[in-house]
Amino acid sequence: MTAKKSNAKVYLLALLLFVGGLGALVASGLSENSVYFLNVSEALAMPSEKLGAMRMFGQVDERDLSAHQGMPGVTFRLIDKDDPSKTLMVDYKGAVPDTFKPGVEVIVEGALDKAGGQFTASTLITKCPSKYEKENRQEG
Repeated sequence: MTAKKSNAKVYLLALLLFVGGLGALVASGLSENSVYFLNVSEALAMPSEKLGAMRMFGQVDERDLSAHQGMPGVTFRLIDKDDPSKTLMVDYKGAVPDTFKPGVEVIVEGALDKAGGQFTASTLITKCPSKYEKENRQEG
């Protein structure tokens, strides 16, 4: 009987250590990789010192759209989808997707500069709604 009780204690202790270790890994992974997902007006309303890495979505404005000279990338104005009066300049260095153009919805990932006047993006993803809308699909 004492051998069974001793084994049960060892298994219980091992289970507690495993669950505690797994919980610690999950907690550290979530805190290190957490990013805000905001629209332009939400990003502008938050103090820039509270924002670290974040994802932002909006629509590409035709004003102030320019490709980088001599290297891949683009600088553009991002418009809030709900409040078009709220805009933010975005600077992206990297390969620009073929579907990137004025009026398209994009998601950018990066950070605001200290003054909160420009967003430096490390990732740029475009959404092309016409490809996915039901009425544009061919029924077969």
